[in-house]
Amino acid sequence: MVSNNRIIEECKAGKQSAFGELYKLYASPMLGVCFRYSKNRNDAEDILQEGFIKVFQKINTYNGTGVFEGWLRRIMVNTAINHYKANLKYAYQEEITDRNNGVDFINKSKDKIFVEEPVSKNQIMAIVQKLPDGYRMIFNMYVLDGMTHKEIADDLSISVNTSKSQLSKSRRMLRKLITEKYGAIMHNII
Repeated sequence: MVSNNRIIEECKAGKQSAFGELYKLYASPMLGVCFRYSKNRNDAEDILQEGFIKVFQKINTYNGTGVFEGWLRRIMVNTAINHYKANLKYAYQEEITDRNNGVDFINKSKDKIFVEEPVSKNQIMAIVQKLPDGYRMIFNMYVLDGMTHKEIADDLSISVNTSKSQLSKSRRMLRKLITEKYGAIMHNII
């Protein structure tokens, strides 16, 4: 098995083949991260490429504390957020009125999305992709990447209350879409 530490050290030394190895090792999982934040595969690939350019430029700042993949993931998430913000002025933001007086799906004691079978994780993620951009961004940042509302607010230049509101609306919309598409009942969505 290839040593990540060796590859990282060789990248820091400027060895081109090490950059290729690093890319091959992490491109696929990081593409998944980028895709969660993008509208389509082409955008995700653009974010991935831009993210890896940043990784190669900043590899010397990785000091070995913490898991390298976490450091890499954070660069990809930040790149995706920057891509979103840069394109925000061109995006049509769908306004969704809240007609559902049902349950607000906040449950801080759990960290899972629980849906009755037969809905798979891939099916849920495909529906997450259909959320309006703002909802999808905040859902991904809060639920999947574990960011706080304060961090989200700072990164997206919005208020903490806007982050909380968008998360709540994204949960309701996700619940509705999953129920409509699969007839499954969602018991909890954090």
